[in-house]
Amino acid sequence: MRVVVNAAMSADGKISSRERTQIAISGPEDFDRVDELRAASDAVMVGVGTVLADDPSLTLDSEQRRTDRVGNGDPSNPARVIADSRIRTPPDATILDDAAPTYLLVSEAAPTDFMEEMEDAGATVIAAGDDRVDLPSAFEQLEADGIDQLMVEGGGELIFSLFAADLVDECSVFVGPKIIGGRDAPTLADGDGFTEDFPALSLKAVERLDEGVLLQWDVP
Repeated sequence: MRVVVNAAMSADGKISSRERTQIAISGPEDFDRVDELRAASDAVMVGVGTVLADDPSLTLDSEQRRTDRVGNGDPSNPARVIADSRIRTPPDATILDDAAPTYLLVSEAAPTDFMEEMEDAGATVIAAGDDRVDLPSAFEQLEADGIDQLMVEGGGELIFSLFAADLVDECSVFVGPKIIGGRDAPTLADGDGFTEDFPALSLKAVERLDEGVLLQWDVP
């Protein structure tokens, strides 16, 4: 399975403010690029923090792209995937609607009644790992379900975990013309951070979009 991380950050590397509210960093050109990347993916993934902060649908904006997917024999929208080690997904979250299938990744320590509630809300629950989601194991199950390209949209904790598990194949970042600041504001990759063996990126492309720049790296 190919894993593509895609995110937008401010010029000082923040993906949100310290209040962790949604901030428009991209412009219309980048929004369209993101929609195109979603359309080319089998599933779109976020961490539960993004679900709680933004309540995203993760569906396509373009009706034409939905039509094209159906014409190619695919569902109109890619599937959605939530990483939720701490079992915080609300049962009324928009991402659980019937616009597309939704997978919920939890640890095996998740209470049975929570997993049943999520399944009743429409999610397919994948339990992997003792206390936290075992991402490599969960990804094997996603791949077995036919997901060949997974687009990851954040947040910083999830992105760090994916790099730490050596699961990322490509990283695309739109750097927007804003300064957000704040020592507690989330960044592209949060988590514990690396102190050695820093993941190396290979620059693939640089493109000006809107009033910012898109950087694309392969991850060897």
